[in-house]
Amino acid sequence: MYQEEKTFTLRFTLEARFPEDYDGDEDGQLWVKEWEQRLKPELVKLVFDYLRRHPAWTVHVRNRGASPLDEIEIAMEREFTGRDTDADRGSGGR
Repeated sequence: MYQEEKTFTLRFTLEARFPEDYDGDEDGQLWVKEWEQRLKPELVKLVFDYLRRHPAWTVHVRNRGASPLDEIEIAMEREFTGRDTDADRGSGGR
């Protein structure tokens, strides 16, 4: 079977700014905890809910060894059968 692959990266960089008199880790990095416990899980769920609306594609989390605290890879796969044409590929099969 012949396989093609394309990678797309959507990177989030989290930053927090504090006043000049901030003495380092006083807040226990609550801003990171908010991301990990609330924002990131909701975002991942929204992405999967959206992608699953496209039945020609299957989606799943792929782990390539990086910590899920640093990276979540979403693999999207589409299989073409012998009756699929090049025109189907460009239009998403519709």
